[in-house]
Amino acid sequence: MDGLAFAGKSYEIKVDNGMVFHHTYSADGRTLHYETVAGPMEGASEDVRLRAAEVASGIYLVGWNEISGLTVALAMNLNDNTVHTIRTHEAEGERHSELLSGTITESG
Repeated sequence: MDGLAFAGKSYEIKVDNGMVFHHTYSADGRTLHYETVAGPMEGASEDVRLRAAEVASGIYLVGWNEISGLTVALAMNLNDNTVHTIRTHEAEGERHSELLSGTITESG
């Protein structure tokens, strides 16, 4: 995972359903600390192990599994500060998914 431009940085991610997340990536890009700061899961936070790849210059596909069973695939375009994500979870005996788009802004 050498050379991941997001490694060691923090970002605010806002998606089109109103949720806002703070993402802080480890220096080697192998782990993420996320916190949900707005939306129905506000206050949720966790440290997760990542799988990540640069799929084009400045565009990264990042995935992880959360303790709750939620799975996330996040496409980050650091060239135009946009994100697209699909989140899947179990509910009522079925697997559900949600496709979201939004913005990503580097934060301090």
